[in-house]
Amino acid sequence: MLRIGLKGRVVRGTGTFVFSRQYWVSLCLALTALAGAAPVMAQSVVPPDSFGIPEPSVALSLPQHGDPAGVRRKLAERGFSYYLIYTNDVLSNLSGGTRKGTVDQGKLEAQFTLDLEKLAGWKDFTLYANMFATHNTGRMRRDYVGGLNTIAAIEANPSVRLSELWLERKFMDGAASLRVGQLVADNEFFFSDLSNLFMQTDWPTITAVNLPGGAPAYPLSTPGARLKLEPNPNTVLLFAVFNGDPAGPCTGDPDTCNRNGLNFRLRDPAFAIAEAQFRANQGKEDTGLARSLKIGGWSHLGQFADQRMGNDGLSLANPASNGIPVRYRGDYGIYGVVEQQLYRLRGGAADSGINVFALGAVTPNDRNLISVQLNGGVIFGGFVPGRPDDKFGVSVVYSRFSDSVRAFDRDLIAFTGVPGNVRDYEANIEFSYVAQIVPGWTVQPDFQYVRHPNGQAGRDAKVLGVRTMVKF
Repeated sequence: MLRIGLKGRVVRGTGTFVFSRQYWVSLCLALTALAGAAPVMAQSVVPPDSFGIPEPSVALSLPQHGDPAGVRRKLAERGFSYYLIYTNDVLSNLSGGTRKGTVDQGKLEAQFTLDLEKLAGWKDFTLYANMFATHNTGRMRRDYVGGLNTIAAIEANPSVRLSELWLERKFMDGAASLRVGQLVADNEFFFSDLSNLFMQTDWPTITAVNLPGGAPAYPLSTPGARLKLEPNPNTVLLFAVFNGDPAGPCTGDPDTCNRNGLNFRLRDPAFAIAEAQFRANQGKEDTGLARSLKIGGWSHLGQFADQRMGNDGLSLANPASNGIPVRYRGDYGIYGVVEQQLYRLRGGAADSGINVFALGAVTPNDRNLISVQLNGGVIFGGFVPGRPDDKFGVSVVYSRFSDSVRAFDRDLIAFTGVPGNVRDYEANIEFSYVAQIVPGWTVQPDFQYVRHPNGQAGRDAKVLGVRTMVKF
């Protein structure tokens, strides 16, 4: 089954406690054995449609569905389907940040799914892979705004990169599935489905900046295993464990240290995440207001440095300090996501009408740069006359610097006597409109106001842009 995941950036942290290669191999074998212990149910993977074209796709608006020789349909009949997605952003920093300017960036992604039952008679097995090529003339968040929160979620260093490569086994009559291979966490965990409208929607800043390599999230992936259970249509339980550093030792951006996605690291401390999802009125035939709740948490088994104190009991800002921070074994966080439909159009889907969402997360103050994350937004769909598929809305991303970081900044000012900035928070406000040209082709004008980039007061930035996305 094809999935289109959320994409975002990564920022590297540290971690030194390691598991052996044998640990990861044993874990994967144990989880595979768990799947094999369940009854095998015959369950074919149905092609996305009769032409083998996942929806939405511009192919369905083209003569002969863009497949005059019928190659795509024939491949789908044999279990092989593919999806091509091109996203392009033109963004201008109008004021503030580190400098003004305009960038053009793009990402071409290819997704491939192989139904192994159709190909080889392996019931309930699916093989999936995706890769992408990125290009840009500059990076808006990193080079122009200088902040931590995402501006546009496709931002990455130019590269051709393997992302995911996994084998999935369904069991319990499709109510459970196990994936093993090269994975990302941000496709299934820790996000609001409604927030996909916005360009700044991403793997949250609280994990991207606090965890080594930003954890397994766009543009990086890493070996791991994911178990999914659906005890009923309105409940989903997700569990996953990954190698905890997708980039490894790195002096620059993590995606430069694993530039092509082929590092396949296995010996880093583990990163684990779990999430429970509860939903109601999600079907198009439902008439009640749609709602969902996600509750989750993560843990990383590496070592993390105190953001203020040295192991000699002195502040790291103190010239007398030995400069060696206190080290902690492990890091963790908890989060919740709420989505609520306020008004549903007659006969409309769960995302029609007026919807609101909110995300919140916390993590320890002593060992993390960001300790609190709050996201939220409101979305309007189906209100533009003659354009039932257009949507527009506003969202906010708020990232608060930890108490230890703020205390270190105050210590630095006190010890040096030089006036400076005490990092407090970064907040992004985004206004966006998504216009559908034809199914599978959208154009999205967008404006973002970034307050206190990287916690720096007086550097507020204004970013204006437009995104074009084509799916084939």
